[in-house]
Amino acid sequence: MDIAYRPRRLRRTPGLRAMVREHHVSAADFIYPLFVHEGATNEPIGAMPGAQRWSLDGLLGEVGRAWDLGIRCVVLFPKVADGLKTEDGSECFNEGGLIPRAIRRIKQEHPGMTVMTDVALDPYSCDGHDGIVSNEGIVLNDETVEILCRQAVTQAAAGADLIGPSDMMDGRVGAIREALDDEGYSHVGIISYTAKYASAYYGPFREA
Repeated sequence: MDIAYRPRRLRRTPGLRAMVREHHVSAADFIYPLFVHEGATNEPIGAMPGAQRWSLDGLLGEVGRAWDLGIRCVVLFPKVADGLKTEDGSECFNEGGLIPRAIRRIKQEHPGMTVMTDVALDPYSCDGHDGIVSNEGIVLNDETVEILCRQAVTQAAAGADLIGPSDMMDGRVGAIREALDDEGYSHVGIISYTAKYASAYYGPFREA
């Protein structure tokens, strides 16, 4: 059916239903941001006292602890090795990349945990921008959206429940929805960022 509004996406699993139910605030209503890297050990994040970049093994342990505390959703952010960064950020749709592997392992060991992912190029691009930049310094919006769609499909294929595009490219939410539907992931939801603000938290987040 050619319909844009499919609320059934948010009723698919107990975790999704619990997340969008009526006003009862508990640990299950929070989304736990987790930063993950390729290292064998966890690393402290200097700009975020108390926060860490988790190794894959450390990540699984932390997800288990979060579950025991009543948290039912995590969102993953990668710390990508510099050697994997390119102008077009193509590592973002590598099926064997860091985030797809993290998703699969979480789903294997903690299948009830809702996993949300970040869709953006800045962790994967050598210049740190969220869009592909031309030699003239112009952000190539449509070319970037094509890459973001591939990233979203790769994350969905790995088992992500929710896709969170934070890239700020024009038209990317609709394009990602179409790409997911075309590849058989119409059940995967999209968390749309409606606005961003100049926040004191943004600088430390970039360092993470």
